Amino acid sequence: MKRTSRTSRSPGRTARASGTSGTSPAAFFAAMVLLAATSSSVAAADDGPGPFGVTASAVASARSLRVGALFDADRRQSLAGGHFCTASVVHSRRRDLVVTAAHCVDGDGSDLLFVPGYRDGQAPRGVWKVGKRFLPDGWAEGRDEDSDVAFAAVDELDGRNIEDVVGGNRVATGTATGATAVTVTGYPDSLDAPINCTNKPSARSSTQQRIDCPGFTSGTSGSPWVNGDGEVVGVLGGHEQGGSTADTSYSVVLGPGTAELYADTANGA
Repeated sequence: MKRTSRTSRSPGRTARASGTSGTSPAAFFAAMVLLAATSSSVAAADDGPGPFGVTASAVASARSLRVGALFDADRRQSLAGGHFCTASVVHSRRRDLVVTAAHCVDGDGSDLLFVPGYRDGQAPRGVWKVGKRFLPDGWAEGRDEDSDVAFAAVDELDGRNIEDVVGGNRVATGTATGATAVTVTGYPDSLDAPINCTNKPSARSSTQQRIDCPGFTSGTSGSPWVNGDGEVVGVLGGHEQGGSTADTSYSVVLGPGTAELYADTANGA
């Protein structure tokens, strides 16, 4: 039932199936790259990059650097293979904010690290300590799956704020599910580099949205769903803490509750 690979963080959380039918992660994603190159299902330009519904290794770029992996603090000197969730930098007045799934940061209060653009044990934009975390009341009081989104402030590094180093996406609430395609970028715990997939989400309910993208296994909780305007319109989590299979992922619909939480945290409240 879940996308965080650390089953000890909160009860009831299990690593989700890989969905690769015994194929190694490297072979699986090599096949995904080949499919991406040969598929005729190319998305329209105004819907974002195509093809739809194909997962491949994420190309390093200025925008992908805004997405990173979460680690326990004791992994600082040995990052390789130690990440358990995904987060991404979003715009805020203090320029220090990341968004992720609430179930990724609701544990025992132990220190966490955020590594933007993490690849192959390396931290191209530094290792950042996660500071104060902001959880919706619905999650803090009852782990309501419709509240599975959270923000966290990131401490300065060498006198700089994280948004000044890698930039930040805008958070967009109240958007119509499926109106445009989104790109989901995340870190499976079986890989030391990010993957991404573009598709159009659909409604599961009035409070939950879903997307069909293969290979989003344990570790991808917190992955941002970013539309063509560079806006975060979803965060992998929600129903079944993101989904019980690797091929279909979920997010809460970013509605008034998320808007209020974001406004408070982005403005330093």
